[in-house]
Amino acid sequence: MKRWGDVTQDTADHLSASSVLDHAEMAVVVTDRFSNLLYWNPFAEKLFGRPGVPGSRDQALSLGIMEKDHPLAIELAKHVLKGGVWEGTFDVRRGDGTIIYVRAQAVPLRHPSGSVTGIVITAREAMRSNEREKDRFGLLERIGERLAGSLYVEETLKRVADMLVPQFADHCFIELMEGQRLTRRISTHVQGWSPPPNTWAPLGAEIRYPVGHYAEIALRRQETILVEDFSQTNYPSPGEASTRLAAEIGMTSAIVAPLCVRGEVLGLMYLGLSNLTDRRSPHYDAFDRDFVGAIATRVALAVDNALLFEEERHTAESFQKYLLPPAPLPELDGLEIAVRYYPAAPLASHGQGIQTQVGGDWYDVIPLSAGRVGIVIGDVEGRGAKAAAVMGQLRAALRAFAQDDKPPAEILARLDEWTRIIATPERDDSGEDISVPPIVTCQYLVYDAWSRQLSFANAGHAPPLLLNDGTCVELDIKEVGQPLGVRAKGVHADLVYKEETRKLPPGAALLLYTDGLVDRRPVRDADGRPPSDEETLALLAGKLIEVSDSSVERIADAATVAVPGEIDDDMAVLVIRSAPADLEVEERTFPAQPIMVGEARRMAAEAFTGWNVPEERAELACLLVSEVVTNVVLHAASASVPRRELVLDSAPMPFDETWDDLPGLENEVVNEKEFTLRLRRGGEAVWVEVFDQDLRLPRIRSAGENDEGGRGLYLVDQLAKRWGSRPTKEGKAVWFEIPTKSR
Repeated sequence: MKRWGDVTQDTADHLSASSVLDHAEMAVVVTDRFSNLLYWNPFAEKLFGRPGVPGSRDQALSLGIMEKDHPLAIELAKHVLKGGVWEGTFDVRRGDGTIIYVRAQAVPLRHPSGSVTGIVITAREAMRSNEREKDRFGLLERIGERLAGSLYVEETLKRVADMLVPQFADHCFIELMEGQRLTRRISTHVQGWSPPPNTWAPLGAEIRYPVGHYAEIALRRQETILVEDFSQTNYPSPGEASTRLAAEIGMTSAIVAPLCVRGEVLGLMYLGLSNLTDRRSPHYDAFDRDFVGAIATRVALAVDNALLFEEERHTAESFQKYLLPPAPLPELDGLEIAVRYYPAAPLASHGQGIQTQVGGDWYDVIPLSAGRVGIVIGDVEGRGAKAAAVMGQLRAALRAFAQDDKPPAEILARLDEWTRIIATPERDDSGEDISVPPIVTCQYLVYDAWSRQLSFANAGHAPPLLLNDGTCVELDIKEVGQPLGVRAKGVHADLVYKEETRKLPPGAALLLYTDGLVDRRPVRDADGRPPSDEETLALLAGKLIEVSDSSVERIADAATVAVPGEIDDDMAVLVIRSAPADLEVEERTFPAQPIMVGEARRMAAEAFTGWNVPEERAELACLLVSEVVTNVVLHAASASVPRRELVLDSAPMPFDETWDDLPGLENEVVNEKEFTLRLRRGGEAVWVEVFDQDLRLPRIRSAGENDEGGRGLYLVDQLAKRWGSRPTKEGKAVWFEIPTKSR
């Protein structure tokens, strides 16, 4: 008789280590110190859903540990190789793409000498053993981490379904309340199976559970309901087709948990088991019900946060949308325009919580007199509703200032004053005003498509990029003023902002942008350092050169994706391109004499005929030319000679009678007054400009019944589409616009 524990030789052969591990219902993985796989038992392949290849590198990837947990896995490996022991939960993506939670323990593999030569990992699927209570807390923590990483409803719901199927359920439905309707938002099932049409309700369908149905009970009572075994219960059917499908796939058990937060029911989470999978236990129990209820609490909080954020985001985006110019932008003669605006991705930073996407970047395109165009790009420091509100005020103010047709430097000077005015009033303890104006960078340009002249002034903004003849360089700006709102007291704005003028070559493109285009969340190079500003700008320029011959829309698209990395700030991009061919223009200077009114009208008639302007439109334009020129001629007689700067070639002479003999002075006195008539042809309109040396701007008079004059400008105001006047260096210009198409 053998002693207890004695075995035969045949039995001993079957009790070898490899034989025992091959039958173990637990994954066993062995690696060396360098993470090379040395051993992988059959259950490990079943658990992780991929074959183990002895000698392969990177155990984290071989086990399917998700990328976000790789740093943790590396640190734990270092800990175990030092002789420590670790136990915890990992998210694992299996070979078929499904995600499961794995409870793992790692211990050091020791040589007989005592040195650590590798790591032994034992693992099992969480919540599928007798140690479910131990797994529960770690698993809830992992689920909470995954849910906390989403700010969008659809993404949050999808994460929930990926967490629960197939780990805890074969079927997962999530339905949310939309007003008084319960709408299905998620319908996820085990890999490779989906419900046939017209059986279970599809996504977006309204769900109505009959009274007494376990889901209806869960909603009404606001508690988690367990159906442990469908064969032992009888609930009202939601529909004949639904019941028939449930019988075909062998639905065995279900848990329905309401999604409740702050006393409000957001929806319902439904988990079901069926015969589509082979599980150790095809039924849920009370422990599963409590666990799913705890998960539902976290899901409800995540969904509520996502709903609140999406509502805030929608409000912010609507706010931003109506503060920026409406799309599409107007078509302008001699200019192609493309714009892009991208809000920054939401981010949590510096204890301020989640910041919304709304920001202070803006662009604008402003039609000015005689076909000229004002172009704006600007950026208010910071993000959020305050930055957007400041941006909206500045954009509205600049549009109003621009209508005066003042030079760009003067426009920025006025905008700088306005920036100080809108600063939020703040007082210190002594009552002193300590308001801090917002810091704003801005660039304002005026482009004349007929002369190709580009006038601009800059307030601390990044120079535009000029694309011309296969090159991309920054526009040469000699005078870059300070940002709006930071000018030192006592320094007049006229000394800070300077106007410059350039010629925009035919077919050249200009890219204006805010810093969000180049200041991305850093993508580090091979050396682990982020690219410098010069490298980023060179990368952007290189990408733009590749598409420089394409449309402005494609250039704008290429610019937005040229710099790698996630957008860290909102971003505005504006691309303009000059026409390749010159636009039609006629210009002539006349003496300011009554007889010249007819000559000016004749010149206009000939030009309009040559431009094929419709006869009725041409006659109307000629009539208004006569009125404006007549007004100029009549007022020329009473206008004083404009004051001109006296330039002396030598030292000033003492005042005496010799002043009467100064050379050139007699010419100033007898010089005849003149006016210039300029006609411009656009795609859908003609513009007429009359220039003279009179500094007085015209105004509409109220003529009496018996007055012979005083109605000229009234006719212009009534018959022209737009009209106005602007000061020039020599005097003023009066202009009007006539559409070439009949109304």
